[in-house]
Amino acid sequence: MLHPILDISNFNLVLSVTGFYILLFGFVSLKVKQRWYLGEALPAFVVGICFGPAGAKLLNVSQWGGDSDNETSEIAYGLTRLVIGVQLAKVGYELPKKYLRQRMAEMIICLIPLMTISWLATSACVKLVIPHISFLSALIISACVTCTDPVLSQAIAKGPFADNFVRRPLREFISAEAGGNDGFGFPLLLLGVSFLRYAEAPANTLSLEEFDLERGVPDVLGTTGVGRFGGGAGVALKHWAIEGVLYMILLGAAYGAFVGFVCQLLLKKASKHRWIDYESFTLVPVAIGLLLVGTCGCFGSDETLACFVAGCVLNWNGIYHEEIQARHDSFNSTMETLLNFAAFMFLGATMPWAYFQRPHDTGITLWRLFALGFMILVFRRIPAILMGYRFMPKVCSDWKEALFLGHFGPIGIGAVSYVEYTRRLFPPPGQSDEEINSMTAAMVPGIRLLASSILHRSPRHICPCSQRTLQSSQSTPYLRSSSHRRPSLRERASTQQQHDGSPTPLDGPQ
Repeated sequence: MLHPILDISNFNLVLSVTGFYILLFGFVSLKVKQRWYLGEALPAFVVGICFGPAGAKLLNVSQWGGDSDNETSEIAYGLTRLVIGVQLAKVGYELPKKYLRQRMAEMIICLIPLMTISWLATSACVKLVIPHISFLSALIISACVTCTDPVLSQAIAKGPFADNFVRRPLREFISAEAGGNDGFGFPLLLLGVSFLRYAEAPANTLSLEEFDLERGVPDVLGTTGVGRFGGGAGVALKHWAIEGVLYMILLGAAYGAFVGFVCQLLLKKASKHRWIDYESFTLVPVAIGLLLVGTCGCFGSDETLACFVAGCVLNWNGIYHEEIQARHDSFNSTMETLLNFAAFMFLGATMPWAYFQRPHDTGITLWRLFALGFMILVFRRIPAILMGYRFMPKVCSDWKEALFLGHFGPIGIGAVSYVEYTRRLFPPPGQSDEEINSMTAAMVPGIRLLASSILHRSPRHICPCSQRTLQSSQSTPYLRSSSHRRPSLRERASTQQQHDGSPTPLDGPQ
């Protein structure tokens, strides 16, 4: 007699939970997004917690094979890099043509002086709340949460709340700033890492526990799994300028611009000769994101900035985005949604709850983490933006919009990616000197991720004052009527073809 065979494997459970959640969320997605102003990230994060080890134990990453801590760290790092790369390529091509040239001054103001002020303010908050770590460690931890998350910020820049209450120039700048400062966080992070790694050993150092000075290891700032090299502030600044600024930022931006420019030329030629079909045409941003994340990861440059710049250059003349809109493309948005589902469910299932109550080694307790989350939300961006908004009149028309821009700077998977990258640079907790051990043990952005997700994805309920503030500053409608929409390139070319029979540009085979 045949008997049914049950195969309740981890793979089957993951597929079942993921499919069930996507279906359930999809049936009420319009109400969730337009009535409650929520995106897919926060519900996916909560579902990951409910079905993870802290809840129903159906999503147990430690059983997926390999060492649990290292395996989880590797999956989190790779998954967040993938999601951010694809998202930033999409953010780049959705900006207006030549946007970086038009808003270069505003971007420089936000990415250099204001972001540095935010970094120092966050460092002060971290040092004040977690006293067991050094100030250099606080600088490193704060650099991980200084950048604005590009995934969560899109709910503010593209969602129904933004369509109803936020001016178009401000929405566009929120997207551009999220794309830029996610890459510009690396110089801040590597500045703290270089000062910690190249600090001079005190004269009375006698043991590894006091000062983990490496011997016989290549003297490179990006070397993984090592403690200190020594050498002093001069050596630290030299390595930071060469490896952190020139190699990470400038090379990453130049490489992204090159890839975006080449793809734009090839796409134009392929469309002109009708070599590219509809599916491949819409797949270009995803392919660019995958290419840049992989290649930048191989030679150690900044893939986040490269993906953003590549997306901007791809649409530098405005043709690609215009053609995508004319084709009513939904593939890139669907791919973005699926990646967000996967990433935030995984992060919810792998929340490091054990690290939230460690008063003896790191000084971290639950009330300290909640206090730190509140202080970061208040002091991380708002003071800096309020100080500098007068230099950005094309973006913020008054202090109310500056307050909105300062408050809605969400912390999300970008912080997780930075934390996992930083943890790879140093030895695991407990295997270095006291200062480094305290820092690596305190790198827990989970509670800040949770708090930021709730507060920044629920602008209507938790911050209703922002809605009233923006309503009071409205003077003109923010969205143009479809009847006044500028004809797309395809529509203009079709009209021209009807008159003179000329071929349609960018019209690949359907």
